[in-house]
Amino acid sequence: MRVRVVSVMVREQEKALQFYTKKLGFIKKQDIPVGGENRWLTLVAPDDQDGPEVLLEPAPNNFEPAKTYQEALYNAGIPCTQFNVDSLDEEYDRLVKLGVEFTTKPTDVGSAKIAVLDDNCGNLIQLIEMK
Repeated sequence: MRVRVVSVMVREQEKALQFYTKKLGFIKKQDIPVGGENRWLTLVAPDDQDGPEVLLEPAPNNFEPAKTYQEALYNAGIPCTQFNVDSLDEEYDRLVKLGVEFTTKPTDVGSAKIAVLDDNCGNLIQLIEMK
């Protein structure tokens, strides 16, 4: 068993696509219409294009419990997922220059350094540099 796709719930897939590609640096892997305005829209890391895919899941627009869950995580300050980075300080500086807002600046937590960003799509995302 292995991870192939992980979902990040978003309210606006196109807005999320722009944020995750233009700011975070992911690249689009799949973009398949699945009915209405919904798409099977996945992203991958540019240096691991055959690796795990991030699905920009429009569930909050179609399923009220998903919207409630997303809002509860956000309001509690809990990241919905985590992305690993090689240098958190460099990534933080790069993203701040692109206008990305952080709820937690780079913080040493012992065996790692973390920061939490707001994806402007209803989610908090934790970045982590393992030591």
